[in-house]
Amino acid sequence: MTKGVQLTKQVTHSPTLKTVVMIEQALQKAGEMISVAELKRTLPRQVMHNTLLEILDYLQWSGKILISAKGIIWIYSPPAQLAKMKQGGLEI
Repeated sequence: MTKGVQLTKQVTHSPTLKTVVMIEQALQKAGEMISVAELKRTLPRQVMHNTLLEILDYLQWSGKILISAKGIIWIYSPPAQLAKMKQGGLEI
């Protein structure tokens, strides 16, 4: 047998869509700057700290939140054209 270099594969946990939506809704409902600790307290169920940070990174990358030294704030607003399409749309 030959000795090869053993590669370690880091297994990362991916948050579920349900968890992402739960955090989005909590941030929207807050309506103001909120700290990570406050966010954790307002969530209906517990989320692991690393999972929460991963979700916050994603939300910042997608332009939905702004993270600063003072906290986190929801900044996303859907395009007005999308709202118009929903109002005048035909439901099937």
